[in-house]
Amino acid sequence: MEDALFLHRLQFAFTISFHYLFPQLTMGLGLLIVIMKGIALKTGNEFYNNSARFWAKIFAINFAIGVVTGIPMEFQFGTNWARFSTFAGGVIGQTLAMEGVFAFFLESSFLGLFLFGEKRLSKRMHFFAAFMVFAGSWLSGYFIIATNAWMQHPVAFDVAPNGSVSLASFWGLLLNPWIIWQYLHNMIGSVVTASFVVASVGAYYLLAHRDEEYGKIFLRMGVIAGVISSFLMAFPTGDGQGKNLAFHQPATLAAMEGLFKTEHGAPLVLIGQPDIEKKRLDNPIYIPNMLSFLTYNRWGAEVKGLDAFPEKDHPTNIPLLYYSYHIMVGLGTMFITLMLGATFLLWKKKLFEMRSILWMLMLAFPFPYIANTAGWTTAELGRQPWLVYGLMRTADGTSELVSSGSTMFTLLGFAGMYFIIGMLFILLVLKTINAGPHQTANSH
Repeated sequence: MEDALFLHRLQFAFTISFHYLFPQLTMGLGLLIVIMKGIALKTGNEFYNNSARFWAKIFAINFAIGVVTGIPMEFQFGTNWARFSTFAGGVIGQTLAMEGVFAFFLESSFLGLFLFGEKRLSKRMHFFAAFMVFAGSWLSGYFIIATNAWMQHPVAFDVAPNGSVSLASFWGLLLNPWIIWQYLHNMIGSVVTASFVVASVGAYYLLAHRDEEYGKIFLRMGVIAGVISSFLMAFPTGDGQGKNLAFHQPATLAAMEGLFKTEHGAPLVLIGQPDIEKKRLDNPIYIPNMLSFLTYNRWGAEVKGLDAFPEKDHPTNIPLLYYSYHIMVGLGTMFITLMLGATFLLWKKKLFEMRSILWMLMLAFPFPYIANTAGWTTAELGRQPWLVYGLMRTADGTSELVSSGSTMFTLLGFAGMYFIIGMLFILLVLKTINAGPHQTANSH
């Protein structure tokens, strides 16, 4: 049964990690497209209008692949995680249904209008279609985060006689106090991804000496949005999410920080390797008292270590949790540094000629994907060994009738299918980028 549990978790982790590569770009790109359309509407600059059309094509490719890769996850609730669905379906079924019925159809309907209705719509209505695509994608994100937030911090539920839970308050579910910082942190993370992708394509056009006017627009927008969103990821959203953990999942926070012993004036570890057997960090480099200050705003505050909690309630994979968290934080710090430097050069009107920085911006686009994946890995590993924190353990949520062999078979099938889908996605995006925004302009 342990092998089956591991494979159930591995399959869901693989499918959801691959899936989230696509909506994280569409959610952030939706906002940037609205800004491009708004500038075009206000100034009458057709370069911004054509830029919005160009990025809408890449948005549509991401959206389509996101839909295809998202469908299997819904079925896994009933196949691999049937006991969890029986237990929690009365609560999370509400938000998952609303995401599909309201947010998905809102986004997809207006995306069709935006892509194919420009000649039939006024400029203001076309801008409105872009805004509704953005609103639909961010509303979809809210319902998904509401589902995950309930699993992290369950609220507004009643326990039925058969042991399952049902929804006690609809608004209590949607206004779960955990949601605020998790939602903002996640959505701004999507803006970071979109900013780096837009800046990367802009840098490519300038380095290749083609579509240079569009390259400058993409760079300017990507860098400005990137520096703002990168700072917001650290504060206040990252700080707020850290406080969520400190007050509601203190064992998770201790594992993320590699804090094995409760301390007053706990240090913030920058580098170190957790040794689980000896319950210590090897070769640590740290800032004294900083973790206490960041968590409780007091230099000498007590921060509970893993020794304050029963081992059965410790996260089940502390090293991976620790490293995924530090990868996320380390990359976030690099994003701030790079975008701050690019913003300074933009202000000095030197960015477009600095080929070294342009190369860095062009090659940096994969790293927000890694950081977002590491962030979600941190969130999900941190909740372990609970599927619903404090209510249902992960080992109790699997399907008893699905064997490890069946799960391995479908996992290999998904891996093969997603490899083909991934290659198709890369080819379509590269074809769109190679065609360039000028082709989009000529087609209109």
